[in-house]
Amino acid sequence: MRESYELAGTRRERVGKGAARALRREAKLPAVIYGDKKDPIPVALPYKEVNLLIHGGGFMTTVGTIDVDGEKHQVIAKDFELDPVRDFPMHVDFLRVSKGSTLTVNIPVHFLNEETCPGLKAGGVLNVVRHEVELNCPANAIPEFLELDLATAEVGDTLNISNITLPDGAEPTITDRDFVIATIAAPAALKSEEDEEAEGEEASVEVPATNQKEDEE
Repeated sequence: MRESYELAGTRRERVGKGAARALRREAKLPAVIYGDKKDPIPVALPYKEVNLLIHGGGFMTTVGTIDVDGEKHQVIAKDFELDPVRDFPMHVDFLRVSKGSTLTVNIPVHFLNEETCPGLKAGGVLNVVRHEVELNCPANAIPEFLELDLATAEVGDTLNISNITLPDGAEPTITDRDFVIATIAAPAALKSEEDEEAEGEEASVEVPATNQKEDEE
């Protein structure tokens, strides 16, 4: 689990695009805190600190604290907007986290032992089906990432969620099947050779000629 953070914020009296632009000119970032059956609170946060958190990784899976004029709120980021051209934060939505709550979060998958994986050393290709897995987790035990070990994976192997050891209390939101995380696909050259061999075998099969005289009889 990534280390928590704390931000100092102030309540926003004005909302809207004009007010948001004015805040950003003051090196502050507009945000909102909502959820837990309480009224939403529009807040202004220090732009530089939030920008570092967003681009530092794990922002969406880390529970933090926002101090709004002396009142502390435990939160987790649920969404954020980036400028489409310059990639800087425009707005952040935070969800209140109550004690003992369970959250639904997308956790990235890290692949271990790629350099020693038998299938990859034989020329296979790692085909990642899911870069993230959606989990239901206790708010105080959100993993920073999941690990999938490729130490024994061979060409043609399919690696499922069951191949990952999940943290205590965490479970996938998909529960009706052992869904695929990645496969070790055969290299294109090997596939081409197999196709050519199959075509050659088909061509070598002799088709008996039709005896026209017998047909006429």
